[in-house]
Parts: sequence; C-alpha cells; structure tokens
Amino acid sequence: MAFESINPATGEVLEVFEEWPADKTQAVIADVHGAWQKWRHTPFSRREELMKGAAATLRLNKEEYARIMALEMGKPINEGRAEVEKCAWVCDYYAENAARFLAIEPAESDGSRACVAFRPLGTVLAVMPWNFPFWQVFRFAAPALMAGNTGILKHSSNVPRCALAIEGVFAKAGFPENVFRTLMIGSRQVETVIDNDLVRAVTLTGSDHAGRQVAAAAGRKLKKTVLELGGSDPFIVLDDADLEEAARTAARARCINSGQSCIAAKRFIVEDTIFVSFMERFRKAMASLVVGDPLDEATQVGPQAREDLMRELDAQVHASISRGAELVLGGSPLDRTGYFYPPTILAGVKAGMRAYDEELFGPVASVIRVEDQDQAIAVANDTPFGLGASVWTRDSRKGEEIAARLEAGAVFVNGLVKSDPRLPFGGVKESGYGRELSHYGIKEFVNIQTVWVK
Repeated sequence: MAFESINPATGEVLEVFEEWPADKTQAVIADVHGAWQKWRHTPFSRREELMKGAAATLRLNKEEYARIMALEMGKPINEGRAEVEKCAWVCDYYAENAARFLAIEPAESDGSRACVAFRPLGTVLAVMPWNFPFWQVFRFAAPALMAGNTGILKHSSNVPRCALAIEGVFAKAGFPENVFRTLMIGSRQVETVIDNDLVRAVTLTGSDHAGRQVAAAAGRKLKKTVLELGGSDPFIVLDDADLEEAARTAARARCINSGQSCIAAKRFIVEDTIFVSFMERFRKAMASLVVGDPLDEATQVGPQAREDLMRELDAQVHASISRGAELVLGGSPLDRTGYFYPPTILAGVKAGMRAYDEELFGPVASVIRVEDQDQAIAVANDTPFGLGASVWTRDSRKGEEIAARLEAGAVFVNGLVKSDPRLPFGGVKESGYGRELSHYGIKEFVNIQTVWVK
C-alpha cells in the first residue's frame, strides 16, 4: 500500500510514501516502549524544558508547517498559522501545569499515611484525522508525554507529510529518541498495533464508525480508550439574540476549516419570529466568504480535503433537496480545478432528510425553523451526536439554563464553539467518551494509584 500526498486545490500528487511492513511497525513499538522505561522517570522539570522546546520549534517553523497543511489538505494558510500557534500554546500549557495537575494527593485512611499518585501507563497509540492535522495530535501528545507516557501516531493516510513533520518537531526540540514516533501504516494495521501488549491505551479522533472499530479492538484487550467522534452541532438563535453578531458568527462557525470540523456548527435552529431577519443576514455573510487557493492570504474557504469527500457532501445536499429542502445558496461543486465546494445554505430542513439526520462535513448549513425555545431544544437534542452546541440570546442567564438541557459535551452561550487547552473537550452519545485538554485530559492516560502505608 502507498500513501499519496495530494494537493486538493489542484489534484496534483505531491509525494508518495510506502507503507511500513508489519515487522518494522512492531520493531518501532518495541523501541518506543524501551524509551518509556527511561522517560517515565524523567523529572517534570526536564519534561517541561523539552515541551517548551517543542512550543518554540513550532513557532520558529510556523510558516513551513502552515504551508504543509495548505498543500496537503487544503487548509487556508491563515488558519494553518493559527493552528500551529495553538499547538505551541497547548505545549506551553502542559509544560507549565503538568506537575501541578499530577501532584501526589494526600488521602485519609486507616493507615499511617495514604496518598493518591498519578503514574504513566506506557505507550499510547493515537489514531488521528486529517482535518486539524497538527492540533489533533498535539492536544493528545502534550499531556500524554508530560504525564510520562510515550506516544505513537497513526495519522490519516492523506496527510503523511504532516505526520512526519510532527515527529520532527519533537526530534528538533531534543526529546529522547523514540519518545514520540509516527507509524507509516494504513488502517489495516491498526488492530495489530492495538493487540501489541506494549501498547497500553488508545486515543482516536474521527468518525463514529472508526470509533466503534477501535473501541472494539481495544475492548478485546481491555485497554483504555478516549474517543472524540463526529458531531452535528446545533446553533440555536432565539428571538432576543443579536442577529448581526449571530449571523456573522454562524457563517464563520459553519465554514471554519472549509466546514471540515467536528465542532463546526451544522444545524442552525432559528425561532420563527426572527427567521426571515436572521436568514437575510446569514445568507449575506455566507455569500461574502472568499473561496480560493489555500495559499492565498485572502482565502477564507479552501477546497475539501479529498475528491470523494466533496462528492459525498454534494450527494447529501441533493438528496435533501429531493426530499423538500430549499436551496438558498451554493449547492454544487465549483467548476474549477480542485475539490472546491462553495458555502451552501439549505432551508426547510426536516427529519428524514440527510441534511438533518447526518453530519455534513463541509461548508453546508442546515437551517431549521422552530416555533419556540422548547422546540429549539428538542430539535437540538434530536441527533445521535452530542459534541458541541451554541445558544444565542441577550439573556445570558437564560442561555445557561438552556445549556443545562442540551445533550452536548460543550455549550457556548453567544460564542463560537472551540477547543481551549484550559477547558475539557469531548462529547456524549455517539460523539464519544473521555475528555481531552485541561486537568481532566492529562488524567485520562495515567494509573491513578492508591498508596497506603502502615
């Protein structure tokens, strides 16, 4: 099997990589486990120094890494720079806070002394997606390595250059050899990697289908997993919302990363009394977005990452139109080289349409008109997913009350749903389980060990 690095803006094959044979994969896993035997005893002060070095390496090479993302998966260059900066932030965050998060905690007991300690598990496998090819990896790697684990990365097959560049960040920062390695393997080797007794846990960001497969394989070996899966996030606009701000944010929330984000707003649930006013503003905001070459500084929406993904998105749009959805804007691949799909709005979306029932992983907004707040909440929860949600109202207390009724891992009131190293991130229902980021994230892959002394 070969991995092709393809520029989605042109369809050009940039580079071809051969998949590793199974024996090489297993040998690298053994090397990483061997590195863990020393890394686990490395003082926090030294880990902090090295992780700060990773942050500095990211910032020093920001243009190079942003360009790799633009060429390999079509991310607009400005968004790529921001992604690299965010990776540096998460490295700094855990460098500065890991020792405090994992400090030994005294506990009451019937012994002379008792405490709770947080010990590293070992080597953690990360199965990561292409849409945020640096950020998804670093938000796992920074806490995992600071906790004393080692990491192996199975990245998405369409971003091999990104995968190797990430391994290079840790090497350039001076991390010991084999503390973090990229495995150049396809999906068919993942189960074999999970079966290896030297791999102690697995984290995956991806589709619910991939999550089920990884969870099943890890479950057979009784290995801990964290899964961050798909989302069909609701964006609720109530009748007392600031419509100008809501509409501007709605367009950005739908089209960030060219619409290819698990936590992008996807279902826009709008109260009847302000529906027409909101739609006028929303359509204008979506139509004003600049679609183009991801290397162009003016571009706000780049290509879809792969041709098959663009075709599937288009099929979802036209299947929904055939069931009665109204096409307000966009609705077909652009007639140009590359995998470009324009910002698109579907109104009149209802249950039974693909735009209602499925996740749309591209710049397509599904707009749903509701009578009141209670119906808005019911529609928001009427999905198998539960990753993020946002609520727009001038009454912030009402927004918080609604948040308590929403089935989502994160709810943002009057703001765009986003990840932040300081806040836990993850979902419920078919959006997965476990948490990344904050002090919750670093404790997912540790042995919470009770020590009792008499």
